[in-house]
Amino acid sequence: MVGGLPFKVGIDLLEIERLERALERTPRLAERLFTEGERAYAASRGRPGQHLAARFCAKEAVAKALGIESWNFHEVEVIGTGGPPRIRLSGTAAVRAAELGVEVEVSLTHTGREAAAVAIAAIAA
Repeated sequence: MVGGLPFKVGIDLLEIERLERALERTPRLAERLFTEGERAYAASRGRPGQHLAARFCAKEAVAKALGIESWNFHEVEVIGTGGPPRIRLSGTAAVRAAELGVEVEVSLTHTGREAAAVAIAAIAA
């Protein structure tokens, strides 16, 4: 059980243009928020900001599902697989998942205006 339930859920929503503007103002922000693999994945797409926004939401949703408040954005990495995205945890996020005995799954979505993600931390099978 995770907090009395067999799972915990986290969700996040972000206006894509908000992140795009922040990245324009502070070019190094992308390096602080996203791993090299995440930046490369987004750069290979038509509108990189859209994909980075979805990944930002995934990171926030995972942190909410795990109940962590202090963590590094690189500790939650969204891995593009050609299929559903996977999450790679390290550092504080990995320790917390291990403490809870959970695995984390995510679902990402975006429109032209907004990006969102849902994370589920469920007891590892």
